[in-house]
Amino acid sequence: MDEEKLQEEIKELGASRAGGIHCLTIVGQIEGHQTLGDDVKATKYEHVLPLLAAIEETEEIGGLLILLNTMGGDVEAGLAIAELIAGMKKPTCSLVLGGGHSIGVPLAVAAGRSFIAPTAAMTIHPVRLNGVVIGVPQTYNYFARIQDRIVRFVTTHSRCPREEYLRLMTNTDELANDIGSVIYGAEAVENGLIDSLGTLSDALDYLHSEMDGKAD
Repeated sequence: MDEEKLQEEIKELGASRAGGIHCLTIVGQIEGHQTLGDDVKATKYEHVLPLLAAIEETEEIGGLLILLNTMGGDVEAGLAIAELIAGMKKPTCSLVLGGGHSIGVPLAVAAGRSFIAPTAAMTIHPVRLNGVVIGVPQTYNYFARIQDRIVRFVTTHSRCPREEYLRLMTNTDELANDIGSVIYGAEAVENGLIDSLGTLSDALDYLHSEMDGKAD
């Protein structure tokens, strides 16, 4: 890939390729069906979904590295991206840097192996909605079902028990203006959400090892 095309791909998609590994960055908010403002850093799901499909089908790409520093965003879009990552046959690895807020948790655990930097944080809280909410039982049931989808995905793709994840999600003693928990690097590993503490070199070492194994 020439330098000009590489720079354009990084600028437009937050993605680059080197040594058989495709690097995808997921930053800011996950933009879903509604467009966010120009002053909001966003990852557009309509860009990421076809990109993941192309990575899976491109022979020159042996593995996928996902760099995460997200503040959450659209739940449906985030889950769609997470499901595609979880369904890939090629080696995948996530590295949480800075933060993995809300829907960033499913994105982190979707990879075959997950790492978190010691200083990174993951924020876990119940599903929320900004704007008009119709106060009827059907609305509550709708939110409960969305939340259950997230809980099932996270606990299926990590070592965190359902009871522990729900406890973190509904904690009332930690966040001043919200319900939930903020957990940092080592604690995320202890709770079973993330596989290991690590840095970029650890993530790359894992991917190269998996790629070498598939090549044998």
